[in-house]
Amino acid sequence: MRAEFGIAIPQTWPDPARLGRFLPRAEELGFDAAWTIEQLAGTIPCLEALTTMAHAAALTRRMRLGVAVLLAAQREPLYLAKMLTTIDVLSCGRLVVGVGVGQGTRDYSALGLAPDRRVARFRENLEIIRRLWTEDRVTHAGQFARLEGVPMEPKPVQKPHPPVWFGAHVERALRRAVELGDGFMGAGSSSVDEFLSELQLLRGFLGTRTGFPIGKRLYVSCKNDLSRMEEWFGAFYHRPEMARKVAVWGSPGRVVEEVERLLEAGTTHILLHPVTDEEEQLELLASSVLTRFR
Repeated sequence: MRAEFGIAIPQTWPDPARLGRFLPRAEELGFDAAWTIEQLAGTIPCLEALTTMAHAAALTRRMRLGVAVLLAAQREPLYLAKMLTTIDVLSCGRLVVGVGVGQGTRDYSALGLAPDRRVARFRENLEIIRRLWTEDRVTHAGQFARLEGVPMEPKPVQKPHPPVWFGAHVERALRRAVELGDGFMGAGSSSVDEFLSELQLLRGFLGTRTGFPIGKRLYVSCKNDLSRMEEWFGAFYHRPEMARKVAVWGSPGRVVEEVERLLEAGTTHILLHPVTDEEEQLELLASSVLTRFR
């Protein structure tokens, strides 16, 4: 499977003019995909993931558009299925849907949901969404939702439906990713070493299964600006110390070294995520990373 490179869409401290420049330029430079990240509540100014993807669909023509990851247990399945279908139609079939259960439960009460049994809700929501994508009418008597002959049109452009990639960390979640998913996306909040350990478990669960994309979000900077990265991690994750643990910064050569480690381990999609000076970093990543591996 050919290695692909994605780029994170700038969502924090948003600037429409910057997005209007960034996305067409990323496509011109040869990136394979552009990705959003989900954060509903927080102190950092951050655009919502799905509406940002719809905007990206209008600014691009070729790149796939992904989200990593939606906390699907927190969303109403009929509405989510419709939103995702809309993005797939508007992008002419370029959507990749990343989903996960998530580790925190902070937002559940604000959404009117109980955090207990969120794995069961996640499974049920995903089943309903896939059925709405592929069946004329859906009847479902579940633990959390009931549908009686519900139709949803249009269907997604991609058949049978857009690919669903899972995010996961622990063993049971990695098993679930193989059981239910079409691919895997390692979190940016895990280090390369942690991801490689997860990858060993994942490969054991995959067995002889082939054609299963494996991605990793990698927070990067081709400059020696750790203090600015710590500022971003403090605002987004409320943990500035995470920058030292999970990000890669310094020279372009340092970034290339970590990308090589990921590719040698069998990673097929590397999502490069600069968090400062995104337009400058886009050019540096294209000239140093993409040209090295193309």
